[in-house]
Amino acid sequence: MSGSNASDLAGKPPDRRKLIAVMYADMVGYSRLIGLDDAGTLQRLRTLRREVIDPAIEEHAGHIVQTGGDSLLVVFDSIDGAVRCGVQVQQQVPIHDGDQPSERAIRFRVGINIGDAIADGTDLHGDAVNVVARLQAECPPGGICVSRSVRDHVHGRLELTFEELGSLRLKNIARPVEAFTVKLDGAAVPRIPRPVLLDVSESKSIPVPRLSIVVLPFANLSGDTDQQYFVDGITDDLTADLSRLPDMFVISCNTALTYRSKRVETKQIGRELGVRYVLEGSIRRSGDRVRVNAQLIDATTDSHLWAERFEGDTGDLLALQDEIASRIAVALDLELVDVEAARPTQHPDALDCIFRARAALSKPSSRITYMESISLLEHAVSLDAQSSEAQSRLASVLTGRVLDGLADSPATDIACAEVLVESALAASPRSPIAHYAKGQVLRAQHRNDEAIPEFETAIALNRNWPIAYAQLGRCKFYTGSVEEMIPLIMKAIRLSPRDGEIGQWFFRIGVVHLVQSRIDEAIVWLEKARNAMPAHPLPHAHLASAYALRGDIETAAEELADARRLSADHRYSSVALLQTIGYFGVPKVQALYEATFFTGLRRAGVPEE
Repeated sequence: MSGSNASDLAGKPPDRRKLIAVMYADMVGYSRLIGLDDAGTLQRLRTLRREVIDPAIEEHAGHIVQTGGDSLLVVFDSIDGAVRCGVQVQQQVPIHDGDQPSERAIRFRVGINIGDAIADGTDLHGDAVNVVARLQAECPPGGICVSRSVRDHVHGRLELTFEELGSLRLKNIARPVEAFTVKLDGAAVPRIPRPVLLDVSESKSIPVPRLSIVVLPFANLSGDTDQQYFVDGITDDLTADLSRLPDMFVISCNTALTYRSKRVETKQIGRELGVRYVLEGSIRRSGDRVRVNAQLIDATTDSHLWAERFEGDTGDLLALQDEIASRIAVALDLELVDVEAARPTQHPDALDCIFRARAALSKPSSRITYMESISLLEHAVSLDAQSSEAQSRLASVLTGRVLDGLADSPATDIACAEVLVESALAASPRSPIAHYAKGQVLRAQHRNDEAIPEFETAIALNRNWPIAYAQLGRCKFYTGSVEEMIPLIMKAIRLSPRDGEIGQWFFRIGVVHLVQSRIDEAIVWLEKARNAMPAHPLPHAHLASAYALRGDIETAAEELADARRLSADHRYSSVALLQTIGYFGVPKVQALYEATFFTGLRRAGVPEE
């Protein structure tokens, strides 16, 4: 990253290193807001720069070294100054921009780091700069993410509370980076009082965002006040996880806490906060077990849409807290899409089409479901040519059709997907969906080694994306890291145990055991896969091989007959044809298949030619 406004760095010789405290601020949803109202958005952004951001930078001895329209790179004389400036900006921007509808509000993500940088004329380079740009992407809108070195320096010096994000693997950064987020309400920085909550029933012109939700404080049913920290942790984590989902508008925890222990009707909460959905729940701890009940309510009708129970062992409370929040977030993402897709509308917009396309894809894969989803996403792109999400999802579905062998013209689908995904990444370089789509394009081109960092980036931007873990596992498998697929697939299963892809995930674990000659384990997982998707030929074919390798030729023949009956391209008529049609990874993996899968098929009765 470099800057052209670094007058304070001008004239210095190349490669001159200096220790810097650096802040990177990036506007959330810039392209979307410009698409909604370009002139108005730019004017509001200029006003925020003039009245809030630039004065805060000047007050805390900062110097802007790069402006990118929707982003700022700022160097400070002190770490304290960088953190104080970030907190002040994040506290005051919502207030100065507070009269806007939620979907039009300007918010920033802020990253802060310290380290060596190289000043080269007016440019600034180095890991300190690269890391801070990646850190800001790890926090929710309106949040601040800092490196451990920053946190350690200001901890105890400033009245701030930090929440640990753990050791993060950031794109193009060689080493893991320990990161923390700042709890802004604990910051001892002068701030303007919060505005009074707006009752949207008094203003018909303010639309309620489709995927808008508040996570109310979960009720502690344990009768033990010492467990309140765990209950509040679930609420905080869940709010943060939901904030990472595309198109999701989530009320902050601090506002949600004002409803603790109050008997307020759901409809009233929806009106006061301007949200369509309310999530409430309870937590009960008994001995070594914790039970969490959660329910989703439509705030406009007060009807219950979804309810689920989660249980776990208290051996590691923090891990349990993290898992429960993640699983609820994943389940809600799927449920809300289905609910929104089912809402009748006479004039669907791009987001309506995206919801319906996602709902269509939740059905078993077929030419019809792919055609339906592609048609809806093409319409979404035609309605909003600037929508990075519509472009990314269309690219992903086109490549999915190729990978599933259901494309009439694979080359055309891949070429179209390449154009779409490059456009999406140019508009939203930190979009997890865009990086996922890029990974899918590379997978369809059998460039699995290049796809790995794309899926890793998608996961870094949305840690609760089961299918991204699964696709990363596939890439690891096909590039020769065979055993690494199992923990990644298991992560997907843990996040979404009732997912429509569960049969595929069982199958992938079974394949790892098969090619590693763990035949009994392979049969267990492949039978799970067959039971989950009985009409799919892959589990039957691999079971045929596994049974034959175990010596059960009769059962192997039955599974082979099912695989042939279910396969439309006759690939199981000979080993040679299957090897021509199928993709089996790098030579190391091909050798494993030859020693196990193909050997078993021959024993089951598949001829060589």
